[in-house]
Amino acid sequence: MSGAGAPTLSVDGSGLKVVVVAASWHTVVMDGLLDGTRRALADAHVTDVTEIRVPGTFELPVAARAAVDAGADAVVALGVVIRGGTPHFEYVCSAATTGLTDVATASGVPVGFGVLTCDDDAQALDRAGLPGSHEDKGYEAAQAAVATVVALRPLRPLREGARRP
Repeated sequence: MSGAGAPTLSVDGSGLKVVVVAASWHTVVMDGLLDGTRRALADAHVTDVTEIRVPGTFELPVAARAAVDAGADAVVALGVVIRGGTPHFEYVCSAATTGLTDVATASGVPVGFGVLTCDDDAQALDRAGLPGSHEDKGYEAAQAAVATVVALRPLRPLREGARRP
């Protein structure tokens, strides 16, 4: 199981504005990911949360960029891609991963990666944070996004100071 060795994170995200961008495919899995994300944000004391639904995982990067442009302190991106018999899986997974990475690195705004890339429905259900699931990737993605904002706070004055004439 890939969850072995995961860190235990406990952070206070009070005052943060977090936008959750979530794909619409695979309703049961997505509902689990969203529930996990909501729990993680509540545990981190994040109350300013906006949820945006997009058609699919391919659309997550543009929604994440819009969230950054709207002033989000962090973005949590949630999606599910199940391998099929065509190269579609590889294209969508690659585009989502690269696109979300580009949004985070270009903007400096953390993007929690909650995109499940699975071989079958059983793997997705096992990672969705549902009753009986072994992992809760929605929770983990939200926790990672908030923890990264908090970890970067000491660098913010350095960045702002560099802009001064």
